[in-house]
Amino acid sequence: MYHEGKRVPSGLSGIMGVQGLTSYVEGNRQFFKELKLRNTTLVIDGCSLYFRLYFTSGLDQQHGGDYDSFADLVRQFFEALSVCDIRAVVVLDGGIDYTDKKFATLKQRAQSKIKEAHALSRGGHGSILPLLTREVFKQVLASLQVPFIQCVSEADWEIASLANQWNCAVLTMDSDFYIFDLKGGYFPFTFFNWQNVGVCKGSSERYIPAWRFSVNKFCAHFNHMNKELLPLFAVIAGNDYTNLRAMETFFSRVHFPPSARPAHGRTQARIDGLLHWLAQFPGPEEALDEVLRVLGSGPRGPVRALLSSGMREYRLSGSGLARFFADGAALADLPEPMRALPDWLLQALSRGQLPSLVIDVLVLRRAMLIVQVENCRLPSSHAASLPLRQALYGLLLEGRPKTHPGPAGRGPGRLANPADSGSVHCVQEFDRQDLDLRQSSVQAALPRSPQQLSLETLNKVPLPVRLQVLLESLGVDESVPRAAPPHLSLPVCVTCFWLSSCKPKPAPQLLQALLLGIVFGELCRLRGGQRGAAGPAAGHPGMRAVYDRLSKLRVNKGDRKGLDLESRSVPGCTVGPSCTALREMRAGGTPEALLAGPPLPGRLYSDILGTVLGCVGVDFFSAPAKKNRRGQRPAQRGRGRRKGSGATPSHRAPPTQDVVNRFALLVCEDEGEEDDEEE
Repeated sequence: MYHEGKRVPSGLSGIMGVQGLTSYVEGNRQFFKELKLRNTTLVIDGCSLYFRLYFTSGLDQQHGGDYDSFADLVRQFFEALSVCDIRAVVVLDGGIDYTDKKFATLKQRAQSKIKEAHALSRGGHGSILPLLTREVFKQVLASLQVPFIQCVSEADWEIASLANQWNCAVLTMDSDFYIFDLKGGYFPFTFFNWQNVGVCKGSSERYIPAWRFSVNKFCAHFNHMNKELLPLFAVIAGNDYTNLRAMETFFSRVHFPPSARPAHGRTQARIDGLLHWLAQFPGPEEALDEVLRVLGSGPRGPVRALLSSGMREYRLSGSGLARFFADGAALADLPEPMRALPDWLLQALSRGQLPSLVIDVLVLRRAMLIVQVENCRLPSSHAASLPLRQALYGLLLEGRPKTHPGPAGRGPGRLANPADSGSVHCVQEFDRQDLDLRQSSVQAALPRSPQQLSLETLNKVPLPVRLQVLLESLGVDESVPRAAPPHLSLPVCVTCFWLSSCKPKPAPQLLQALLLGIVFGELCRLRGGQRGAAGPAAGHPGMRAVYDRLSKLRVNKGDRKGLDLESRSVPGCTVGPSCTALREMRAGGTPEALLAGPPLPGRLYSDILGTVLGCVGVDFFSAPAKKNRRGQRPAQRGRGRRKGSGATPSHRAPPTQDVVNRFALLVCEDEGEEDDEEE
């Protein structure tokens, strides 16, 4: 749902819509009306918004994400709308279309993203959205109390239908919205100048300068063309629904009228000529008949059916989203594969509390893993989280049939994948292998639990049981979360899981950098979770000095050498490894020096480090494949450790100096050993 225009980075290019249409329309201002936008309601394409904000702001893409700066940018955007009395409603995409009509296109784009990620990892160009961008975006929306919904599938049609139902405009960057007949019009992000809020003359009202597109103005330019011809134009020109080879034959045979104005490039000329050609016909049926006549001999039925089906995608009707925003009611008129899902799950998905991956697993038994910027000579970093995904698949699929309906609900259904013919559920995962997109079959694994787990009643499982299932999946015992501050328990447990699961084993300096990131996030929280709030750290000179030292390790805009030292205080969004911090450690710096001053930062670092080393073993960073002086190999660590594993409770954490010094001994290992440990 992101356009192919030339004015934004390639991360927004060619994602959805009619190829070349955005560039064509934006080059003709007569299709737009200039407005001072204020005091209105705006339906916003959420996915288009976070892509646009991230990729046009110079935020880090190479090193895991600049989430704090991104969160600030999202807040600034909605604050600009608020001061102009613009009421925002955000609609997000959900899972992959269950009819699979775009699956081939999605695979092609995933393969393209692998190439871009590889280029970025080597200092080249590309646009890769960091993994947690969408989750951070949803968290900011929730904190600002901006109403939003996550659809069960693609959101384009729902966005357009909701806007028409409310008689308001749409804000997005998707060329399909030049085709939808929107009563309130469409504001492309390119012409939505939210960073330049103005003040109305003679009043204190503020406004956002914007240009609004309307189908009526567009069609009037083409001899008052019937706007019902636009969907046919979209499917002939080539969109994601109907990219027909037959259309190339059509373009090679059709004669466009001489009234078509000169255009730059083959695509632009084709768009202009096709629009003038269609304007000759009173309606879509007559034009469709002529298209088939131009195509000549051959079976016309399948072509007509496919073109007609593509045109129906632009036919708008009432949206079920309006009721959701009015009273929180569950979505109605769900596609057949979704109707059997429990209400609590549908509500959680709609409210964005669960990722859209859940829909893909439940409906399609499929998972498209997000491409990351990493060393493509090594296995995909998603391999480290495989046990967690297996546990997730087990929770979602336990007790459910191993078949799902065929496309559009036709037929009695088919096996989700060949491996499902046995007694174990499987999910087809698509992930990077070297520089290629590869498919693999992953078996679901239901975590051990003292009671039977079923998707229908999963939301009613007692909290202690939920915690036990989580810790079982992470391979840690109950002493680990108890040893950390409550709001940092999950990041600490995940850090233990990461160390035990990742291959090759990380350098010890990387753990230092990660823990410094967690400490930095805690200092940000203490300074005041919201802008302007003064926490205890804000007024303490020593705390401020520690904050400043850590802040200097962050990647500045344009710095292509370092990793971003970033941490958000919300559990699950702690993001931390910093190559800048790694360079600091390897150049002789120590956490002790960075955290020197008031006791809180050093104590927090000490507590977490002691907990992590207690979980994975203090000898973790010794070479595991080598025997010690007694001819013995190190003890088994990681998953499967139970109570009594040695995690150090926070009230018995060793002094900061002792832990830092003990850890410093570990980093004296020859850094050349890292290459020897790669598998």
